[in-house]
Amino acid sequence: MEQNKPINIEEQNEESELYEHHRIVVDKGQTLLRIDKYLQMHLEGVSRNKIQLATKANCVLVNEKPVKSNYRVKPFDTISILLPEPPHEFEVLPEKIDFKIVYEDDDVLVVDKQPGLVVHPGYGNFTGTLLNGLMYYFQDKKDKNGEPITPYLVHRIDKDTSGLLLIAKNEEAQVVLAKQFFEHTIERKYNALVWGDFEEDNGTIVGNLGRSAKDRRVMTVYEDPEQGKHAVTHWNVLERFGYVTLVECVLETGRTHQIRAHMKHIGHPLFNDATYGGDMILKGTTFSKYKQFIDNCFNLLPRQALHALILGFEHPTTHKHLHFESPLPEDMHSVLEKWRGYRKVELRIEN
Repeated sequence: MEQNKPINIEEQNEESELYEHHRIVVDKGQTLLRIDKYLQMHLEGVSRNKIQLATKANCVLVNEKPVKSNYRVKPFDTISILLPEPPHEFEVLPEKIDFKIVYEDDDVLVVDKQPGLVVHPGYGNFTGTLLNGLMYYFQDKKDKNGEPITPYLVHRIDKDTSGLLLIAKNEEAQVVLAKQFFEHTIERKYNALVWGDFEEDNGTIVGNLGRSAKDRRVMTVYEDPEQGKHAVTHWNVLERFGYVTLVECVLETGRTHQIRAHMKHIGHPLFNDATYGGDMILKGTTFSKYKQFIDNCFNLLPRQALHALILGFEHPTTHKHLHFESPLPEDMHSVLEKWRGYRKVELRIEN
């Protein structure tokens, strides 16, 4: 039996990727037994109720497929337990980290994350993360039963992506919310400034995403349906500036770097996205004044121009629909204003 198999988190994964926390290969002599009972016997300190919640959230897989609580395990089955946060291979220590809370109740917390803040510890980022800050924020707080509160990640956004992030305050809320992400019922809208203009006003990008064989930090679109994970991004033009375009992106799936990789794939890398080639002049003139203008924009916005604008979900306990919107941060707002001014001058010259 193999347990606590760590997944290599080379960088901060985005959105609703799931991590394997346990992998169990059933013994050859095992008799048929309900999976919730089997896991209760084999996972120390885990209640049957929590196992059933995880099963309902499609976080319990047998031979790579989700199963129900009444599934009966048989010899040589491979059981995987998946959760929305990576296994902690080290202790996450409380640290005083500033972050903005836009909503909190007994079960959930919604944070408006500033750019530059890593969401959770990983290789190269062991401290100074939002999760460290959450541990500090909750360290002296108790839940309604008088128990210490532990934050649970439900999804993630990249270090240099700003905007709304959902945190569960107990395991029950985490698995219910994870099920919503799995079933694509979470409402998520992003604003992105991308290079180039579009012929259409809206469209959909469908393409399996997986890590590049040449550079593991980069996600790439694979034409082979057997490679990568299914990913769908819907986009809609909000404002055109000629050389760059402000678009709204709606995520149907939540894969690592999904918007960044999909936009790169269709020839529209995000403005100043160094990982995907957007940190150089891709559209426009070669005049020195234009180059200076772009450099000034890059200095104002020293990151990819991506903001998690809208987050909506069904509350895990009350079942009410909650909807949140985050205004564009100052760096993106300033760059958009500069592009509006530049476009006005260009149109005046053309006319």
